[in-house]
Formats: sequence, structure tokens, C-alpha cells
Amino acid sequence: MKKVTIIIATHKKYQMPLDTCYLPLHVGAEGKKDKDGNPLNFGYVKDNTGDNISSKNPSFCELTGLYWAWKNLNSDYIGLVHYRRHFCYKRKDKDPFQNILKDEEVQKLTDKYEVLLPSKRHYWIETLYSHYEHTHFSSQLDETEKIIAEQCPEYLEDYKRVVHRTWGHMFNMMIMRRDLLNNYCEWLFNILFELEKRINAGKVADSVHLSAYQSRFYGRISEIIFNVWLEHQTHEGTIQHVKELKCITLGKIAWGRKISSFLKAKFFGRKYDGSF
Repeated sequence: MKKVTIIIATHKKYQMPLDTCYLPLHVGAEGKKDKDGNPLNFGYVKDNTGDNISSKNPSFCELTGLYWAWKNLNSDYIGLVHYRRHFCYKRKDKDPFQNILKDEEVQKLTDKYEVLLPSKRHYWIETLYSHYEHTHFSSQLDETEKIIAEQCPEYLEDYKRVVHRTWGHMFNMMIMRRDLLNNYCEWLFNILFELEKRINAGKVADSVHLSAYQSRFYGRISEIIFNVWLEHQTHEGTIQHVKELKCITLGKIAWGRKISSFLKAKFFGRKYDGSF
């Protein structure tokens, strides 16, 4: 039987699936204290153990969890989901929690597929680039393109195709064979760490004095460029068998605010100011 480990990125105590493939991971654990001044402890593994970038969590979001998994796990397949957003193979129950991907389903799927991904998210009236431009700051994405052109120019045409699409695999969620995850993470973090250097040096416009929400743009950029990496690997034949899975969200979604913010960003230039 394959060893599959899917980290559940969380910053709070929450209901977690008990299947053995899941590993709840407290992301952004570095420096967090409880009301008594002790290290905050939810009873989960923390992302400030081993080789880690936990301190970058305010801007890298769940990517500190992905980095931790890459550097510290030795499973055959490694994945990432969120405490409120999970993969679902088949809906069998009215309770969303009961439909979360199970151990036996993961084993069967990874027998056939190298990569499991969330279903495409469609923006319909926006490309990935225009959506980022309207909700965040396009200079960050433009600088990412420059870095790709310098570090891995063979990906540049893939980048141009991807950002002009109206859909993508989002949320930084995936389950991948270990060697593919190694390839992806090395590629991704080389790009993001270079981007971070340039932003810290003041070389990227609109990237200083950001709100706490807007400061999380590294995680937003990775959502887009994951599709670039996937596009290239698929064309090269490195990845041949991919399965899209539905996502389920636990808890309520503020659909009214979500749709309103999307339209205000698109038509009135109002940047996003929070999650929904």
C-alpha cells in the first residue's frame, strides 16, 4: 500500500477527518502565543518544526505548509487541502464532512493518476491576469513573468497561455506523486523567493504598505503559476494522468459579499479586502 499524506493547512482548531492519510498542520505557528503567553498549541503538528518557512506565513499563506510537507515528509504521494476546503470523490451524504475524500478512495485514485487536482474554477468574464489585476496588483504578476523568463524561459510560453485563460486549478490544492511534488516545489519556491527579494528591495511597484490581506499575494501568485508548471509538465509528457476532483467547503460562504466584491473589482477597480 502506498504511503499518502495530505496535510490540512489550518490556523485554528477545527473538525478534522480521521482517515490516516490526513495530517492537520498548524500553519504560521512561528511566534504564535496563547492568552497565557505560551506557544499556541492546537494539538496539531506545527509548520515551524524541521526545515520550515513558518515565519513567512503572513504573506505566503498555506505555502508555508506546502514547503514544510516538501522538506519534512517522505511519503509516496503528498497533498495539501484546507481546514474548510477538501477534495470530494463522490457525494454520498447531505453532510459535507461525510463526503471528504477517504483513505480507500485516495489509494484507488493514486493507482491510476499521478496528480489529483481541484476542478477548474471559471471566472467567465475575467482572465486569470485581469482578475489578478483587478483584485490585487498586476505589477507583482508582471515581475513574476520576468523571473520566469530569466530562471526558466522554457516556461514562458506556457505562462502566456495560462494567464489569458478564464479558468484555472486554484486554491493551491493538489495530491501528487512525490517526485513531481519535488519538481514543482523547487520550481515554485525558487521563483517566489526571488520575487520576495525584489519586492523587499523596493523593485516592484504597489507592493509596499499593503493591508494584511493584500500582503498574502505570494499565495495568490502561486495559485496561478501552478497552472503554468502543470501546463509545461503535461506538454513535456512528464505528467500523463491527471484527475480533477470536486471540492467541498465546510461552513458558510458569504456568497453575496463574494459576488459583490468580484463585480466591484471588475468594474470599479475596488481591490479585495478580505476572504469570504
